[in-house]
Amino acid sequence: MTTNPALAPERPVTPAAAHPAGPRYRPEVQGLRALAVLMVVTYHIWFGRVSGGVDVFLLISSFLLTFSFTRKIENGIPLRLGKYWLHLFKRLLPAVVVTLLGVLAATYLFIPQSRWPEILGQSWASLLYFQNWVLAFNSVDYYAADHSQASPLQHFWSLSVQGQVFILWPLLFAFAAFLTKLLKARFRFVVLAVFGAVFLGSLTFSIVETYTNQTFAYFDTRARLWEFALGTLLALALPFLRIPAALRVVMGWVGLAAMLSGGFVLDVQGEFPGYVALWPTLAAGFIIVAGQTGSRFGADRLLSWRPLVRMGDISYALYLWHWPILITYLIFRDRTAVGIVGGTGIIGLALVLAYLTTRFIERPIRESQWAEKKRRRAAVIIAVCVALVVVPVVGWQLQLRAHAAELAKMASVNNPGARVLMDGFEGKSPAGVEILPAAADIQKEYAGLDGKCENAPFVPQADVLEGRCADTQVSGEPARTLVVVGDSHTEQWLGAIEPMARAQNWKVVSLLLGGCTYSVGFEGGYKECNEFNAAATDYIKELHPDAVFTVATSAHREDPQDTIVSGLANAANLLRSEGIQLIGIRDNPRFTFNMMECVELHGEDSDKCNPPRSTVLSSAPPFEELRAVAPDIKLMDVTDLICREDVCPAVVGNIYVYIDDNHLTETYVESMRPEFDQRFRAAVRW
Repeated sequence: MTTNPALAPERPVTPAAAHPAGPRYRPEVQGLRALAVLMVVTYHIWFGRVSGGVDVFLLISSFLLTFSFTRKIENGIPLRLGKYWLHLFKRLLPAVVVTLLGVLAATYLFIPQSRWPEILGQSWASLLYFQNWVLAFNSVDYYAADHSQASPLQHFWSLSVQGQVFILWPLLFAFAAFLTKLLKARFRFVVLAVFGAVFLGSLTFSIVETYTNQTFAYFDTRARLWEFALGTLLALALPFLRIPAALRVVMGWVGLAAMLSGGFVLDVQGEFPGYVALWPTLAAGFIIVAGQTGSRFGADRLLSWRPLVRMGDISYALYLWHWPILITYLIFRDRTAVGIVGGTGIIGLALVLAYLTTRFIERPIRESQWAEKKRRRAAVIIAVCVALVVVPVVGWQLQLRAHAAELAKMASVNNPGARVLMDGFEGKSPAGVEILPAAADIQKEYAGLDGKCENAPFVPQADVLEGRCADTQVSGEPARTLVVVGDSHTEQWLGAIEPMARAQNWKVVSLLLGGCTYSVGFEGGYKECNEFNAAATDYIKELHPDAVFTVATSAHREDPQDTIVSGLANAANLLRSEGIQLIGIRDNPRFTFNMMECVELHGEDSDKCNPPRSTVLSSAPPFEELRAVAPDIKLMDVTDLICREDVCPAVVGNIYVYIDDNHLTETYVESMRPEFDQRFRAAVRW
């Protein structure tokens, strides 16, 4: 997210008060970098918003990078890309590795074990520069108000984007140089055309993807390339700009005001990156074009202030440290927000660690003459950096897997789960044993089917179901066919349905979309959900299964009164007219905090982790109201297998009931058998 210090000039040179037409040292750019990182830090800590500072960093990165490559090409100096990449990552990785090792240590000391597998997995993604794609494909909400649920390595997404661009950009410059020779044209014209095409193509793509899938677009490298391209175009055009000094003074202040205010003025949460990101990038462009005005009233006078420039020198490390300190603080203190005192302490600690990292790690390696003399020495430094992270991460992951396997051996005796709530249970739920699932298995607790619906019948909107349809394999002709359709609260019941179906030789097909409850004729959902439900209904009618399973009610975090899913009655009546049964299950309770982490922080007997049943769920489900409008719907309520009479615990029978604040663990759902089987078959009369 920050500008790489490797791309900054090595030695400050006091510039003349002239137009900024060249690659000399730019103290106001260093000050601009400092303001951008301070925006990012303060917005993250106190405002819970995106500031636009990241976009400024992306532009500065390519702005500085462009001077280096254009100078080489125009002077006929070989690019030597292999040497450049070794030199670059030799400078980048040491600070990254120190931060990752710090995060691993903090994880072991302060963060609940249920978070360990995610952090270890993201350590790989952060080290190898693909963190942005991990977050994109996991549909992470970067704008989530509760930062305590975020990964302490989430901020590495922008560094990953930069790392990918630092590979791509030199290749584009080399391509432009090749075209220059091939076409016998001027290099400046060719490189302007190449990066102009990247700018227009990426900006168009970013606008479209932001509108259709903003969560993915935020982390998508393709939707960010135009910001780098804008920095390159600015660097290429700068020598040809002749702007009066008075106007540059105005431009500097206008750019500074726009940059500092953008996070509050813009609907960042609703429209970034897209065209809205032009605001912070053009604001930074104004400041860069204004340059050194020579006026005591210029914004550059503020940006060239020595403490601000010094802050710019440690901005890379400051960005690396501030986020994991913030997240660790929130998790350890069990908070969702930071006050003035806590936030000031976080910034102070981040500044100290940033200074130490820059002074004793980053700068010595960057300035090492020994490392610069031979490529293999840079390669050795990179290899050592990688090994320093890989060795503890691999060892930790192997230890977690071995521990999980050991626990699984005694699970049938020590971890009965929901069976302790069933009538006639005569087993034991021994005290003092470890609770399942183990930390290493947390990511496996989301139920699902393995098949890919390769023989799905054709429906007009089949593309809407692509990647959202899965099924089971059966032996010969299936005895029954069941479709499970809806959101993740429907999906979680596959933990009981799939083994039940396998035992009875039923075929199960799942049609699932996160955050989209199944309905017919209800257009209140988001556009993708409405399209999914229409396509799923056509698919079900074409497949004509024996029954369809979904969630019938919606529980709410802040209100214990669960409600009927809108449009479900329409679905039940429509399917019944087709000779298909619809069976709906009551939703499980939802909470305002992570139940699994509550146990790890406070213990399974804590009142906080065992909220009264009346505070999270109504005394009875609204089934009669639903039957009044859909008399043929079949309904199930297994709340008594989740909650006790008075409380809804986080742990039952030495098994975690919830993965987070609202999803049941697959291990717990599996423990409901055979009671779930009996109630299901009684409801559908199979």
